[in-house]
Amino acid sequence: MSEPIIIPNNLKPVDGRFGCGPSRIRSSVISALTSSGTNILGTSHRQKPVKQVVNRVRTGLTSLFSLPEGYEVVLGNGGSTAFWDIATFGQIEKKSQHLNFGEFSSKFAEAAKAAPFLDDPTVIKSEPGTHPLPIAESGVDVYALTHNETSTGVSMPIKRPAGTDGALVLVDATSGAGGLAVSATEFDTYYFAPQKSFASDGGLWIALMSPTALARAAKIKESGRWVPAFFDLNIAIENSKLDQTYNTPAVATLIMLAEQIEWMNNNGGLKFAAGRSAESASKMYGWADKTSYTTPFVTDPAARSNVVATINFDESIDALEIAKVLRANGIVDTEPYRKLGKNQLRIGMFPAVDPADIDALISCIEYLVSALAK
Repeated sequence: MSEPIIIPNNLKPVDGRFGCGPSRIRSSVISALTSSGTNILGTSHRQKPVKQVVNRVRTGLTSLFSLPEGYEVVLGNGGSTAFWDIATFGQIEKKSQHLNFGEFSSKFAEAAKAAPFLDDPTVIKSEPGTHPLPIAESGVDVYALTHNETSTGVSMPIKRPAGTDGALVLVDATSGAGGLAVSATEFDTYYFAPQKSFASDGGLWIALMSPTALARAAKIKESGRWVPAFFDLNIAIENSKLDQTYNTPAVATLIMLAEQIEWMNNNGGLKFAAGRSAESASKMYGWADKTSYTTPFVTDPAARSNVVATINFDESIDALEIAKVLRANGIVDTEPYRKLGKNQLRIGMFPAVDPADIDALISCIEYLVSALAK
């Protein structure tokens, strides 16, 4: 039996977590949870202490994304998975168009197709590693985009499609929000969960909604469409305006989310947060481009995500073995997305990841490639 490979401590990152969700939570966020939690955890979410935390989240996100007047920050329980169903009930009037370019961008389309009260959606698909573009289409009242495809490491610019006046632009931003630049004028509903760039836990959904999106939810409600209370967007909107959720939230998640948002805003806002991810991405892709045994999975540099990097390895090198030995050395969650089936590593580069740790990760990978070749 061969001896385990030990990576020298001087090569290792300060923090060895590179997951693509749940992602690295900064130690100062956990410290803040510990210090404030004794006064907040275990108390009613309808009372002032918890409502103040929700208000920190809502006002912080309004500032971070420079939301125009009339936009609302709406939140509820269930994560982005729940919001696909919520949007199916409360944002699509009759027909939607979806861009499908990976595992997660296909989910909303599946929900819309299964809804008996909607027309079959249009789905525009492209191969993993690329992204399609929306096309103006008569009868479509929702254009469903994805800012960042977590499974493949593809991101797309968020632009309101030309010739689609009157339709809503909904953006699944689960892994992109907070780590990629975006303008609120280009979307109507920008929804995400806290366990990626916002370095918290999952189980919560947040939606940044324009006045048009809010009006659409109200219109659908008034039409008489039956909607289960848990999926009723109007109930979530009403509760959010009161700085609360419809049912009991994970308060620890809210506290960590508020801390992360304030860290972003205090250091320069979205420009700062997205800039950290862009710096990490420059290091990772620059290395992969110049190294003989690696190539970025996403061939078009303009489509390469700044928050999730997928790096292919030469077939002579077992990427899963690299990930396994990294994990044994305390450097975790670099495994590829299982359904993609590629000989690659997938690296989370969210704002909480120090770009210096990306440099260290690269050094560790190079060390292991050399050691495994012996």
